[in-house]
Amino acid sequence: MNKNEISKLLKSSTPILVLETHEERRAINLLKNISISNRMPVSTWSIASGMQRMDLNLDSSTDLKEPDEVLAHIKTTGFDGIYILLDFHPYLKNPLHVRLLKELAMSFDRGQSKIILISHEIDTPEEIRKLSIRFELSGPGKEELLEIVREEAIAHTNSNQGKQVQFDDQALDLLIRNTQGLSFADARRLIHAAIVDDGAITQSDIPEVMRSKYRLLNLDGVLSCESETSSFAELAGMNKLKQWLLQREKFFHQTVKMPGMESPRGILLLGVQGCGKSVAAKAVAGIWKVPLLRLDIGSLYNKYYGETERNIRKALQTAEVMAPCVLWIDELEKGMAVKDNDDGTSQRLLATMLTWMAENRHPVFIVATSNNIDQLPPELIRKGRLDEIFFVDLPTPEVRRKIFEIHFDKRNLDKSNLDTALLAKISEGFSGAEIEQLVVSAVYAAAEQNPVIETGDLVREVGKTKPLSVVMAEKIAALRHWAADRTVSVD
Repeated sequence: MNKNEISKLLKSSTPILVLETHEERRAINLLKNISISNRMPVSTWSIASGMQRMDLNLDSSTDLKEPDEVLAHIKTTGFDGIYILLDFHPYLKNPLHVRLLKELAMSFDRGQSKIILISHEIDTPEEIRKLSIRFELSGPGKEELLEIVREEAIAHTNSNQGKQVQFDDQALDLLIRNTQGLSFADARRLIHAAIVDDGAITQSDIPEVMRSKYRLLNLDGVLSCESETSSFAELAGMNKLKQWLLQREKFFHQTVKMPGMESPRGILLLGVQGCGKSVAAKAVAGIWKVPLLRLDIGSLYNKYYGETERNIRKALQTAEVMAPCVLWIDELEKGMAVKDNDDGTSQRLLATMLTWMAENRHPVFIVATSNNIDQLPPELIRKGRLDEIFFVDLPTPEVRRKIFEIHFDKRNLDKSNLDTALLAKISEGFSGAEIEQLVVSAVYAAAEQNPVIETGDLVREVGKTKPLSVVMAEKIAALRHWAADRTVSVD
């Protein structure tokens, strides 16, 4: 919320306002300025400092440090005011404090007085939930971030004998976009670091800005920021997928805008295990040059009621802050399949995800992967939620040849004495992951006697391996049959 929206909220009939933020000083100053402009007395309270008037230029502190004392005092004052209670969340577990707060709120119900609870995290008790409303502080916008850049550039120039900070427009635009969603203090810290390093804002600063931004968000393992993304060169085949991504890249980065055209939402990659779905997910981020966030479905679930939904909301909020980004949800069916024996947790998780997918307007592109689409609820994968369902099949001979070459290059193997055409022919039915293991096994086997890998080494490994397409032939055949006229092939 911006200043005008908060001002309207202070004039509303809701008696309790709840603000979760780490920017306590900024929040107090903002509320103080709004209250003074509305000619409303404003006071703060903390367990350490007691109650203090903020709109008077004199020492008006009191000895009211106990929560029950301050609530009783506010109730007996008899005049309207804004009362900011700092870090009050531990006292909301005490029934006496909750009851006092409820009685106080009910006495405010038709007046202008407000109780404002500010802390890093507040679990509002059910007794006062109907009497309260949550709000958020808006982060710095583009113009405010540009002003921070100007201030930091001037400070750097003044401390370096007048040497001007160098930058190009594209790097500056990326820096502004990648610091949006942070607090003023955190945005200033990252901008300062980008400038002070070499007295310039360049493309090379952006990856470190993104890494620092992710570390500041600290999601406790629910989301991980993948630093290693892939490029087109590492993605064998998948030509239709590559073309699809190239067509939408400018729309995703909003360098091209057309009426009625939204940023692409995401794709589902369905297919045979080991055929490159994960590499494709990494390639989307690498091709579009944006951060790749991996959502760990397993870590979302928590035994305590409501914590699973809280985890998914935090993860999605972080993705919005990191935008533009790719959100990779691996093995989607493991987290989004609705179960009958989990007290409705999976249904609430699905509902949260569906609501976000419908309402999100941030450039967060979902890349979901699945090995078993039968377990996915249809409302999750219909058009409009995601843009397309791509099927990743077993690689063709030409793609298998390319996969062999990619893994030879990764390991600095001499390709001149390797018959990749033969290897591609005899490895029919092998997935990309299985081809990589053929190369790895051949290197291990040959290491003791001959450091040079020959075609025969790989042929022997092929003969010793039964690929998944043979072991799970019936299941894979059924999957390919289902996908034939329901999905788009990546090739």
